[in-house]
Amino acid sequence: MVKMTLDVDGMMCGMCEAHVNDAIRKVFEVKKVTSSHSKGQTEIIAEEPLDEEKLKEAIDSTGYKVLGVKTEPYEKKGFSLFRK
Repeated sequence: MVKMTLDVDGMMCGMCEAHVNDAIRKVFEVKKVTSSHSKGQTEIIAEEPLDEEKLKEAIDSTGYKVLGVKTEPYEKKGFSLFRK
């Protein structure tokens, strides 16, 4: 699993976040996608790294601009009642 963090320019409100999230879901199969207009970021959790060019095209087509992409391994945090 990977976590991709995108710097997205142009998001101003919750509807903007929804437009970006929907554009990503239409093109890619992802586990989770969340956007924050206040941070100017979109986070994607997926099984494999997504094609960055296709990702940029999908978001650019909605009127927003991808300024940068960072990919890192993602490990799901387990829930435990006991501290280690």
